Amino acid sequence: MGEPAVNLRAARVRHGALGVPSPCLSVCRMDRARAVCEGCCRSIEEIAAWSRMADADKLVVWERIEARQREAAPVSTPPEPLA
Repeated sequence: MGEPAVNLRAARVRHGALGVPSPCLSVCRMDRARAVCEGCCRSIEEIAAWSRMADADKLVVWERIEARQREAAPVSTPPEPLA
């Protein structure tokens, strides 16, 4: 499996700033079933606290974002061989 759609490396390229970049993609809609933003995969609590977090805490949130995406990704099964 490749990298999650929302990932730290891509965010660093997008933002180009020092420190830990925001995962926000400006797709701000909450997925009620998963209780995370459909764009950045953060919880409402993580979004609200982001600007006050230390970089170490932001990195923990990034780890959660990537884990949430892996958990939500459909498991692909190999195709059946042709007879």
